[in-house]
Amino acid sequence: MLYIKVLGNGCTKCTSTAALITTIATNRGISINLIMESNPEVMMDYRVVSSPAVVINERLMHWGSTPQPYMVESWLNILR
Repeated sequence: MLYIKVLGNGCTKCTSTAALITTIATNRGISINLIMESNPEVMMDYRVVSSPAVVINERLMHWGSTPQPYMVESWLNILR
C-alpha cells in the first residue's frame, strides 16, 4: 500500500489532484491510503510553499500545480 498526502488548502487544484491520484490508482489496481493535509505546519515540514503538493511514502514528489496523469502513473508504478 502506498501512503499518499495531498498538501494544500483544499482548493480546486488540491481536490482535483486527489481525485486524479485516486482514479489512476483504482484503475491500475494499486492500493493507496490518501489523505488531504491542510495544516500549514505540515506543509512547512516538507518545505512546500506552493500547493498542491504530493507526498508518497514520505517522499515529496510534486508541488505547485496539478500533476499530469502520466506523472501520477509513473510515481505509482515506481513506488508500489
